[in-house]
Amino acid sequence: MRFFAYLPNSRVLPYQVLQIRTQATSSIANTLKVQKKIVETREKALLGGGQSRIDAQHKKGKITARERINLLLDPGTFQEYDIFMEHTCTDFDMAKEKYSGDSVVTGHGKIYGRTAFVFSQDFTVFGGSLSSVHAKKIVKIMEQAMLVGAPVIGLNDSGGARIQEGVESLAGYADIFQ
Repeated sequence: MRFFAYLPNSRVLPYQVLQIRTQATSSIANTLKVQKKIVETREKALLGGGQSRIDAQHKKGKITARERINLLLDPGTFQEYDIFMEHTCTDFDMAKEKYSGDSVVTGHGKIYGRTAFVFSQDFTVFGGSLSSVHAKKIVKIMEQAMLVGAPVIGLNDSGGARIQEGVESLAGYADIFQ
């Protein structure tokens, strides 16, 4: 009953204490479950289209989007934006194939101590093709860069517009080049 000592005039029955403890335990368990899911999703997102596609890039003598960013920016300075975003296309069975981060890695970091915003298209995810979500991520860092007067660096490795999205992906190009 000490748990409820701050309520001097209240009468807490033993079953209510048990109910509150059960709810707290359930809430903690749910929080831990969500945290685990976030870690798993982040780990999967860091692999882009998966290890087999990364290996295929390396076999061609190419490096991945994240590897390009790591080479460009000062070590440990990259802050990624929107790692959990996924495309919204449902046509052509696209809803069955989703990757966190879609097909572009975006964020900011430092180059010789100076802030720079960067996007790097990820060929391991749909050939780095531009979707409406991909475009939104690029536009977001462009806007953030303008706010602080920092440059934007784009590292392109793309097959162009994502044909499955049709006009929406083309509109994404319009948003970027506006």
